[in-house]
Amino acid sequence: MAKARAFLAFDMGAESGRAIVGSFDGARIELQEVHRFSNDPVRIGNTLYWDILRLFYEIKGGLAAALRQYGRSICSLGIDTWGVDFGLLDKSGQLLSNPVHYRDSRTDGMVEEAFKIMPRSEIFRHTGIQIMQINTLYQLLAMKKSNSPLLEIADRLLFIPGLLSYFLTGVQSSDSTAASTSQLYDPVARSWSDPVLQAFEIPRSILPEIVDAGTVVGELLPEVRQETGASDGLKVVTPGGHDTACAVAAVPAQSKDYIFLSCGTWSLMGIETDSPVINDLTADFNFTNEGGVCNTIRLLKNIAGLWPVQECRRAWEREGVHLSYDEITVAASSAPELRSFIDPDDRAFLNPEYMPGAIQEFCKKTKQPVPQSRGEIVRAALEGLALKYRFVADRLETIAGRRLETIHMVGGGIRNRLLCQMAANATKRRVVTGPSEATAVGNTLMQAMAMGEINTLEELREVVRNSFETEVFEPADSSVWDEAYARFVEMLEAQQGA
Repeated sequence: MAKARAFLAFDMGAESGRAIVGSFDGARIELQEVHRFSNDPVRIGNTLYWDILRLFYEIKGGLAAALRQYGRSICSLGIDTWGVDFGLLDKSGQLLSNPVHYRDSRTDGMVEEAFKIMPRSEIFRHTGIQIMQINTLYQLLAMKKSNSPLLEIADRLLFIPGLLSYFLTGVQSSDSTAASTSQLYDPVARSWSDPVLQAFEIPRSILPEIVDAGTVVGELLPEVRQETGASDGLKVVTPGGHDTACAVAAVPAQSKDYIFLSCGTWSLMGIETDSPVINDLTADFNFTNEGGVCNTIRLLKNIAGLWPVQECRRAWEREGVHLSYDEITVAASSAPELRSFIDPDDRAFLNPEYMPGAIQEFCKKTKQPVPQSRGEIVRAALEGLALKYRFVADRLETIAGRRLETIHMVGGGIRNRLLCQMAANATKRRVVTGPSEATAVGNTLMQAMAMGEINTLEELREVVRNSFETEVFEPADSSVWDEAYARFVEMLEAQQGA
């Protein structure tokens, strides 16, 4: 066995962050978590912020822990996070304010305001990105509408992975995968979209240099080395700053006839293409063309994912009821099947004060039986998510013009085997799950590519197949789910017409 090289991945999600070391021997990779921490947004007044300084503190703690265990065998580190959110720096490079959370209410109504400036069709034509109020464009528009003084003094905008990397290296940049989530980026030209920037009066100078995923950004600042015990020469790589780009890189597929489904707080469902697909069909379906690793495009749909379940658990904990996700899933398994379900992407679930009540109110509003028990509430969320998977998968087939028989499901959500089987049943497709730590796998292996250990995306995915087992869920009960899907589509149409 060849001497393993180690790569340190910081995988930052909406619920938590982890420092994970990937040991790579040239053929297989093994992961070891060395540090875990919660990611707790903070509300001050009416604004919801990310606690970015605490996250950086935890990154330094994770780096120190990894170095104590692995020493000089760690040759690089990389950070992946969620998309769209950003921090602003002044001319001296100082952070002006904590980044605002994408679920903050400041973007309420901003999509409609944006269409007064540039028509929806034009925004999509220039950016190829799904219209969602959380996108960077609408966050900046909200700041302009409120006459935020930060925009007057800001010298640089950095997305969250680039901001954390800047804290480590002093280098200001953004990789293309993070930039592509902003609705400020032209995926055809692979640069910032001048028509969008001009229409919304966003100075191009505020935006950072764009680099490819798998680029060595720089090395640790002296003060970071001193604080963490790192030696000279440890590289900082942008592995694909957007976590979904890393997750899709680690899909263990051998052909292109599949749908990927990265499942966590969000579910990202799509296909991989060689170039953006920007046309009337993808505009009508409101799909998104996000940058992938190795110059690929992730043509996908953002779906709210396990967020409603996570928020139900958090709400019950506030009431003094402490349930593990396994306990919640067992309760959902025992609840009546396909009695009530939600549309996880309805605006009612973006950031309600009390998620269980929001689910009950949605079912009441849509004239479905109102779930009462915790198991019934969670089952309504999971079945609605599975039915939304079919809704999106069918449209992906229409765009692709071919049958896509298999769904490759990766991420932490695959630990919920009930959801995996529901996904197979609802979509009438084979669901192949694994790896659960796809984002960390993609992060570490993209670092290996940056360091010359891997040459192509195909080689990277061969390493994934060598390293992790998968599980297959075959569809069942198709007639029951077909009937439920018909009700689900009718519900969506009624909601759109309301």
